[in-house]
Amino acid sequence: MSAEPPLRLLLVEDEPTQLLLMQRLLRRAGYAVETASNGEEALEKISSGRIQMIVTDWDMPGMDGVTLCRRVREAQPQLPGYLYVLLLTGHSSTESLVTGLEAGADDYIRKPPNEAELLARLKAGQRVVRLEQSLREAKDKIQQLSITDPLVGTYNRRYLNDQLIHEVERARRYARPLAAVMADLDFFKKINDQHGHQIGDDVLRGFVDLAKLSIRQSSDWIARYGGEEFVVVLPETDVPGAARTAEKIRSCCATTPFATAAGGLVVTASFGVAALEAGGSIASAAESLLRQADGALYRSKHEGRNRVTIAGGPKPDRHS
Repeated sequence: MSAEPPLRLLLVEDEPTQLLLMQRLLRRAGYAVETASNGEEALEKISSGRIQMIVTDWDMPGMDGVTLCRRVREAQPQLPGYLYVLLLTGHSSTESLVTGLEAGADDYIRKPPNEAELLARLKAGQRVVRLEQSLREAKDKIQQLSITDPLVGTYNRRYLNDQLIHEVERARRYARPLAAVMADLDFFKKINDQHGHQIGDDVLRGFVDLAKLSIRQSSDWIARYGGEEFVVVLPETDVPGAARTAEKIRSCCATTPFATAAGGLVVTASFGVAALEAGGSIASAAESLLRQADGALYRSKHEGRNRVTIAGGPKPDRHS
């Protein structure tokens, strides 16, 4: 396993000689050290989101260390992770130390600092930062799992329902096009019946891999709608563009055998294309977009499968 990257520490000290000595000490201890000579400069560097720990002097011209601690805690909600603050102080009274801790410092050490004590306190702070980081990463992973289909790795229907609302809202706010493509694998039940569900799963994963090669990774996304149905959401895309994307996926699907445990299988797919319509609430517009794409998909199925149909044409009788 690779070693964890060094924590990025900001040293705030207005006295040049002390700044240089502390900087050398902290770098030898394994920290990636940045420096600032006053509180204003420190806040500017903190706003970048790179800093994970701060060692700051209490007594500085302009903004002192206590005020800096308060400003850091005010900015904390906008920062990517917890910022650990160690306050260097020449003040010895209990009241002063309480003031520093209440202002937002996590710990303090009296000046001039003992080298071993300073590094030990920073080591304790490092454990706090690493623990918070691991908890945040675990939370992010749980969140990602909650919106991901476990079989094929696309987004799931829950994510589709929530995120499509935001896509519609964005498209309307900036008067930009938005399209959706609904896709369904043809005769998928026969694959499961003839080869088993494991082979069917291989086909589903193969379709997703192929579809991802035909969309823009920076903006387009795919969600599993249910079973063998998928929705491809295409921001900044009009109907002709969405139809071209659907046709590209259809053509590749029809000509590229899917790798499965039973060997290569050629499986076709049918597609329905729809564009965001004007009018109505954002929620109803999102529902309409999916409904229109689903209707176009049904026409593709009804008219022979393995084709792309654009919403807006006459709908066949579902009972015919």
